[in-house]
Amino acid sequence: MTNNEIVQKLWNLCDVLRDDGINYSDYVTELVLLLFIKMVHENTEAGTLKKHPLPEGCRWTDLNGKSGINLLNDYKRILLSLSTGKDGDGSLVHDDPLISAIYADAQTRLREPRHLEQMIKTLDQIDWFSAQKDGLGDLYEGLLEKNANETKSGAGQYFTPRALINTMVRCLQPQPGERIQDPAAGTAGFLIAAHEYIKSQTDDLYDLTSEQKAFQSTRAYVGIELVPGTRRLALMNCLLHGMEGGAEGVVQLGNALGQAGAGLEKADVILANPPFGTSKGGDASITRDDLTYKTSNKQLAFLQHIYRNLKPGGRAAVVLPDNVLFEAGVGTDVRRDLMNKCNLHTILRLPTGIFYAQGVKTNVLFFTKGSATDRYQEENCTENVWVYDLRTNMPSFGKRTPFGEQHLKPFESVYGESPNGDSERTEGEYSFHAEEVELPEHSGENEGVDPRLAHSRWRRFSRQWIAEHKGDSLDISWLKDSDSVDAANLPEPGVLAAEAMSELVQALGDLDALMRELGAEEEADGAKVLLQEVMGGVGK
Repeated sequence: MTNNEIVQKLWNLCDVLRDDGINYSDYVTELVLLLFIKMVHENTEAGTLKKHPLPEGCRWTDLNGKSGINLLNDYKRILLSLSTGKDGDGSLVHDDPLISAIYADAQTRLREPRHLEQMIKTLDQIDWFSAQKDGLGDLYEGLLEKNANETKSGAGQYFTPRALINTMVRCLQPQPGERIQDPAAGTAGFLIAAHEYIKSQTDDLYDLTSEQKAFQSTRAYVGIELVPGTRRLALMNCLLHGMEGGAEGVVQLGNALGQAGAGLEKADVILANPPFGTSKGGDASITRDDLTYKTSNKQLAFLQHIYRNLKPGGRAAVVLPDNVLFEAGVGTDVRRDLMNKCNLHTILRLPTGIFYAQGVKTNVLFFTKGSATDRYQEENCTENVWVYDLRTNMPSFGKRTPFGEQHLKPFESVYGESPNGDSERTEGEYSFHAEEVELPEHSGENEGVDPRLAHSRWRRFSRQWIAEHKGDSLDISWLKDSDSVDAANLPEPGVLAAEAMSELVQALGDLDALMRELGAEEEADGAKVLLQEVMGGVGK
């Protein structure tokens, strides 16, 4: 049984639990509380974990084989003990702050013992020996990705595609002994990918000394996550990948735009995808007083935190929406400060549709603290910015056309072998055929340029050109979209209005389905009646 098959088998259990009033989002939380106990058991049995992290009386063997109300009561007792460290009579069960953090406020919503029994039996029926070969941590991540893709919840917005994470890590090449951070950790995908990369480069850490191994396990990785439920998933994820972190785990609970971020040590490597939009678990308000440019734009604040928190010579890759590249005022000030203090050597323009929020256009900014020749330089560090356009004339990605590593390989190839982006590079690689693509008629980016470069995905722009021609905007594009529409040939206004109405009805249908999936059937029915009245009025 492959990991994908196991993930689907676990996902199908949600249909059983709906009788208990549990929807997909609740189910994932319900499942991971139980699944972690099972995975710890399997990892211990296989020798992957040297000692059992869960206290006696709170292990898988204390659950399986039981049934009825006794099973449900025992499970509630175990969750309480793992959360508080104490048994019902107040006696100490464990004093492990990491376990307490993972199970903080954990409680089950299950009311039917038979549903819990069915979950346990299903977990016992899985071929865990086969799952071990692919890694239980990878299985767990597959479940998180399934949740992000299937639930249509806000969580999907923050789940960075695995292929993109791996590309960013391979470009930055984290090394043993480096401090690696993610100030918007989510479920810790970047930190785990960095850990797995280092393992692949060191024969599963075999080449390291015992002191170096201890550093990698307990001190190398630090993340911050604002939402408690997401942090729980991250801590489990890290532990299943052999990353223990400090006393309270790899991922701290807090706000990187508050004092939790201000207190972080300087990092050698920062990998991040700061959240765009509003997180359901709480809004990351900006309370930092050490950021030079005051702003209410969280992405601009995150960007300031990241380049300020790098050590001299430290390197970063960060996913940011388009508005960070062109926003005026404070946005311009932040970009200038970034290009002064760091060598912003590469921008990857990402295709649309690879995140849950379909309409958001994003980029990856790669930069190194200091200049290419002096890591302690603090002015005019950026000389050239290389831009790779992976957005224009790309497929519409989604379930039917998944975004994968094959789409990013050409970028990795031109990025070069140096993690600082200073490998020898050549413009014009991976070009289009000039005769197949029409040049933009009024594009300053193409003025006086060799036509072959005008059709390339890979271009270099000098810092001076960016200042003089773009006013320090980094929203640089030069390719014409083959699907772009000539305004002179647009249909009649009535036809356009009908098309817009059709799209609106489709969108409202999707919203209705989402409300019902979230259990808001009455609200959905009321909204539907109101919509019918409005549409009737429009028809008249």
